[in-house]
Amino acid sequence: MTDPSNLAFPSRRTALAALAALSGGAAFAQGSGAQPAVLRIGYQKSSTLTVVLKTRGTLEQLLAPQGVKVGWHEFTSGLPLLEALNLGNIDFSADVADTVPVFAQAAGAELTFVALETPSPTAQAIVVRQDSPIRTLSDLKGRKVGFAQAAGAHYLLIAALDKAGLTFKDIEPAYLTPDDGRAAFEKGAIDAWVIWDPFLSAAQRQSNVRVVADGTGLAAYTRYYLASTRYAQAQPAVLRTVFAELRKAGQWVKQSPKDAAALLAPVWGLDAATAEQANARRSYDVRPVVAASLGEQQKIADAFLAEKLLPRRVDTQKVALFEPGAA
Repeated sequence: MTDPSNLAFPSRRTALAALAALSGGAAFAQGSGAQPAVLRIGYQKSSTLTVVLKTRGTLEQLLAPQGVKVGWHEFTSGLPLLEALNLGNIDFSADVADTVPVFAQAAGAELTFVALETPSPTAQAIVVRQDSPIRTLSDLKGRKVGFAQAAGAHYLLIAALDKAGLTFKDIEPAYLTPDDGRAAFEKGAIDAWVIWDPFLSAAQRQSNVRVVADGTGLAAYTRYYLASTRYAQAQPAVLRTVFAELRKAGQWVKQSPKDAAALLAPVWGLDAATAEQANARRSYDVRPVVAASLGEQQKIADAFLAEKLLPRRVDTQKVALFEPGAA
C-alpha cells in the first residue's frame, strides 16, 4: 500500500484545475437541456450504511425528483477514496476511519465533514492465533504485525504500542489490505493482525483467533463522511437528503439487527450471524460534525506526525463543517 507520506495529493491549485477539467461545473448544476446531475459516491465494503442505501436504492428514489442520479464507486481503502474526492473524481465519501482525513488535511485537500458515526472502539482489534505465545501488548515486541496503513487499525496499533512502552521500531510492520492481511494471518506470515469489522467478526467466527486488545481505552474509532467542499457548497439540499437517509439507515440497522444482517450478509460475502455480530459493535449513530467532536483527531494527527507519516503538522479544527439542518 502507498506510504501516506508520499501520497500524491495535489496542491490546492492543481486540485482546482483537475476539478475544473473533469467537470467544468456541469456535475454540480443543471443548465437548460443539461443531462441530470450525478452524485458520485465512493464507498468501501465496510461502509455499512452506504451499502444499505445502495442495496435498497433509497437515494435513487429520493434524489430523482431533484434531477439527480447516483453513481457508485467502490474502493478497497480510505486513502484512495479521499484522493479521488480531492481530485474531483467523486463528490461524496462514505464513512472512513478517523485516521484518514488527517492525511487529506496534511495534503491540503478541500474537504467538508458532512457527518460522523459516534465511536465504536470494540469494532477493531489486535488479534493473534489461538495458540500464539502473544498474550499482552508487550509481547508484540519483535513480532511481525499486519495492518492497513493510515487506517483506524494503524492508529490503534500506535496507541497500543505506546501503552506497552513500545514504538514502531520495536515491531516489524506489514502494510496489508484486509484481504491480504487475512491471507497472511492464516498462513502464519504475520504474528498479529490489526483489523476492523466486518473483517474482524469474520476472522473470529471462521478462524481460531484470540483478541489481545480492542480499541477500548486506546482508540475511539469514529468514522466520518465527507464531501468535496465545492460540492457541499453547490448542492447542500442533496447532502441533507443523504445525511437524513444515513441517519435512518443507522437506526434501522440497530433496531432490526437480523433484517439488517440478512440484507448485508450476501453483499459482504458473509453468513448472517457474522454480519449481525459485526453490526452489534458499530454504533451507526449518525450525527452532524461539530468542532467539539474532533478532539481525538488532533491526537491522531500528532501521533502520525511523530511517526513521520505526515509531511506537516495538521490543525484538525481547521476544517469545513456541513450543517445538515441549515436552510
